[in-house]
Amino acid sequence: MQRIIKNNEIVDETWHLLPKDFSIDEVTNCDDYIVPLQLWREHGHMLMARDGGLGVWLDADEEAEEIGEVANQFQVIALNFPAFTDGRNYSNARLLRDRYKFTGELRAIGDVLRDQLFYMKRCGFDAFALRADKDPVEALQSLQDFSVTYQAATDEPQPLFRRR
Repeated sequence: MQRIIKNNEIVDETWHLLPKDFSIDEVTNCDDYIVPLQLWREHGHMLMARDGGLGVWLDADEEAEEIGEVANQFQVIALNFPAFTDGRNYSNARLLRDRYKFTGELRAIGDVLRDQLFYMKRCGFDAFALRADKDPVEALQSLQDFSVTYQAATDEPQPLFRRR
């Protein structure tokens, strides 16, 4: 079982992250699923009618605006980082938190590394599924890498000079 960082703690993963080629026929009524955006587009009503939890995941080339108005219907929104050098989902995270006021779990998935966690948290992420070869215990410490931030962000809306 994979372990993730959630709300500054290491926990066991309880959600099933479905791949893009997953068949809707294999979805059960009571399990918790994070489904690809395309699967939600095609079968959203059926997925929402289930008893289990529902989340959606967006790839880096998909826009937060596609789910923005209904974002709070999901318990989890996962944003995929196909490569650690691809930062497009930092913007999606800010949009979901700041513009669309998403209050559920915002999870980073894919090629997620220790060095990114502090900056992801500043953009609104509160859960991190690290790359399989990385240790979440060691990565958890990175959330404390800096004690003071100068710029405003989702986690601290005022810049340092306004906090004095």
